[in-house]
Order: sequence, then C-alpha cells, then structure tokens
Amino acid sequence: DRCSRGEAEDRSGPALRERLEQHYGERLALRTTTVPDEAAAIQEAIRAWTAPADAPADEQDQAVALLLTTGGTGFAPRDVTPEATQPLLEKECPGFVVAMVTASLQKTPFAMLSRPAAGIRGGSIVVNLPGSPKGAVENLEAVLPALDHAVALVRQTKDKAATDSNTVAAKSAIV
Repeated sequence: DRCSRGEAEDRSGPALRERLEQHYGERLALRTTTVPDEAAAIQEAIRAWTAPADAPADEQDQAVALLLTTGGTGFAPRDVTPEATQPLLEKECPGFVVAMVTASLQKTPFAMLSRPAAGIRGGSIVVNLPGSPKGAVENLEAVLPALDHAVALVRQTKDKAATDSNTVAAKSAIV
C-alpha cells in the first residue's frame, strides 16, 4: 500500500530486476508497476499483462511469459495477493509453491507463514513472491531453474527460444 501511494520506496521490484538481469542478460524485457493491496487492483494488473487461454491469438502474443508479484502473501489482513491471483489461474503450479516454501524453510521457520500462489493463465506463468527483497529473490531462486522449461511448455515451443527478449517479460506487480 505505502509503495503504491509513493510513501515508501519499492525494494523488492529492483532486487528481482537485478536477479533476472543476471540470469537473462540482454534477452530480458522487463516491465514493472506498483498496485495497492486490494484484490481488484491486483487482478487488474494480472489481467492487463496476461491473457486467458481462450483469448484471440493477438492478445496471447501481447501477454508476458512470466508475471511476478511481490508482497501480500502473509497473514496480515490486507495480504490478499494469493486470493486475488487464484481465480485468474487456469492451472495451478503446486511444484513452484512447494519449491519456494521448502527453500525458504531452510533459511527461516517464518517461511511457514507465507501463502504464495503460482499457476498458468493462458501462455503466462504467474508467481506470487514475498514482499521482502531477500525473500522475493530467494523464492525466485527456488523456481528459476525450471522457469525456462516451464515457459517453453506453456508457450508450446520445443526449444528454449521462448526465453528470448520477445517472450520473456517479467512484470513485478508490487503489492
């Protein structure tokens, strides 16, 4: 909320940008936005950058391959990111959630207080990450080894060409 109102500086988005740039280099096409901790605003951002599987081909072509959200995955009353995300997903990716929570539990017992969601919407993979810069990057690290292959499968490509700068566009919707 405070970041979306300009009262605080977003630190998770830049931390994720740095890690993704290290991984993808110049192939990365990255866009970011900041939205308040409100389900409608979160869903609007997800809908703006993804397209459902039954959308026309031109809408699918405009959708990002990877959409990351940060924040809103805890126990606080305004933590609604998973609840906002889940109705938009066409398929869940429980392996991503298990990988993130398992990796986080190796670092802190407080990881059991995280409630991420991950799934597929059309040709996009959507992953909820924690709001802290450290937690966001650590959770991204947990799924990063499988992302290229996951994107290739979702985008129905046989090689990893799906990860070029035309298709890998990670968006960080900071909530």
